[in-house]
Amino acid sequence: MPTQTDTKNLTLRIDRTLADQARTVADVEGSTMSDVIRDALTEHVKRRRRDPEFQALLRRNLERHQELLNMLADS
Repeated sequence: MPTQTDTKNLTLRIDRTLADQARTVADVEGSTMSDVIRDALTEHVKRRRRDPEFQALLRRNLERHQELLNMLADS
């Protein structure tokens, strides 16, 4: 597990049903809500990294940000 200096605290708003379901998963697995949410986010990011459509969106986003940075640098 990362050290405290390697972590970021977040406030997360989710509906009560999802929170109850996540709590149940954590209880059954003997883990914490943080672990359940961290695992879910890790899997979500892994799926996105393998998703060609997401990768195309990412490239377009990076290109747009590069254009904006270039405009700012030229000002």
